[in-house]
Amino acid sequence: MPQVMEFKLPDLGEGLTEAEIVRWLVAVGDVVAIDQPVVEVETAKAMVEVPCPYGGVVTARFGEEGEELPVGAPLITVAVGAQSVPAGDAEAAGAEGSGEAPRPLIGYGSDHSRPARRRRVRPVTTAVSAPVAPVAAAPAPAPAPVAVAPAAAAGPVPVISPLVRKLAKDHGVDLRALHGSGPEGLILRADVEAALAALREPAPAPSPATVAVAAQGERIPLKGLRGAVAEKLSRSRREIPDATCWVDADATELMAARAAMNAVGGPKISVLALLARICTAALAKYPELNSTVDLAAKEIVRLPSVHLGFAAQTERGLVVPVVRDAQGRNPESLSAEFARLTELARAGKLAPADLTGGTFTLNNYGVFGVDGSTPIINHPEAAMLGVGRIIDKPWVHDGQLAVRKVVQLSLTFDHRVCDGGTAGGFLRYVADCVESPAVLLRSL
Repeated sequence: MPQVMEFKLPDLGEGLTEAEIVRWLVAVGDVVAIDQPVVEVETAKAMVEVPCPYGGVVTARFGEEGEELPVGAPLITVAVGAQSVPAGDAEAAGAEGSGEAPRPLIGYGSDHSRPARRRRVRPVTTAVSAPVAPVAAAPAPAPAPVAVAPAAAAGPVPVISPLVRKLAKDHGVDLRALHGSGPEGLILRADVEAALAALREPAPAPSPATVAVAAQGERIPLKGLRGAVAEKLSRSRREIPDATCWVDADATELMAARAAMNAVGGPKISVLALLARICTAALAKYPELNSTVDLAAKEIVRLPSVHLGFAAQTERGLVVPVVRDAQGRNPESLSAEFARLTELARAGKLAPADLTGGTFTLNNYGVFGVDGSTPIINHPEAAMLGVGRIIDKPWVHDGQLAVRKVVQLSLTFDHRVCDGGTAGGFLRYVADCVESPAVLLRSL
């Protein structure tokens, strides 16, 4: 007799209490192997594929796409045992899943254990026995759906955005009956709204109260990544008494040094990597800014390692990947790590561990074509260095007016960890290294 195992939504990262189902990767009746991803979920920090620690036949799924589930809620049930897997699919499920205790879920699953594809149980073979069926909870009665068009054949629905799925679900629109106007038939929000508009019957004239409510505009749920960012920034403003100082610096010599480094061949060195190396040298000189405040203990905690966060704008919003132990990296190593994390961020594949544990943030808002900013500190850190665009400006150099490459640097800091003299000294040291990279040689 097969043993039915219930797999619950695991804790996917620090402080995460819920996740939204974006896409199911398996269906009821599919054969899954141990550590095979079964669902793609979106948390407040990242998009994650969740692997199942059991091998066998999927007997039930809990939750629809676009629905939020709390950590610990049932996700799927799997019938584990030789009789639950047809002979032809025994290899697909993995022999280690039969007759043995289920293997625990470790991290996010082993990459080498992922099968090339999933297989569906053939109806001509032995199916899950009758006692297994009650494991799947009976779904609650759904509201009568809006008849958009005859339902299309079963298969993947070309929808990426959870908001589009939720809009369709709330109004009973069958996404399989829609033809997307996006790339490769992708269903967009406008497609769902157009289907709703086509089905609406002429309504009576709205009352003044209805007009007032409609005039308030579109309401967008503050959840997921946007909600997490909003909460963190609000907490920073509530708890941290921040202050900002800034200075203009002549970056001509820094840009010349970078060009000389890249001219000798090898991996290219980015400007961000050079600025990061300057930051780590400055934090070694002014360790007060690589710290955090423990409110419960009423203590300032100075941190021994620099875990450098850098702001990255993605389609999902602003994220801050973290470079671990940045103080021990050279510009070449920093460039490679920045490139790796940026690629993962744009693909939405950053793990929660890549987004937590930062001690200091470098914010290059110059990529947006602006000169200055007073950013909000990334709680619970104590400081953030902002870098504006590097542009040609008139500048007095060696007593003569000349056109030089000028950048504005700003430092936003927690006034509880240091006074203005320390913050000003840190920023002045960074500016001196930008203007004369040879200053760095003293600390190498």
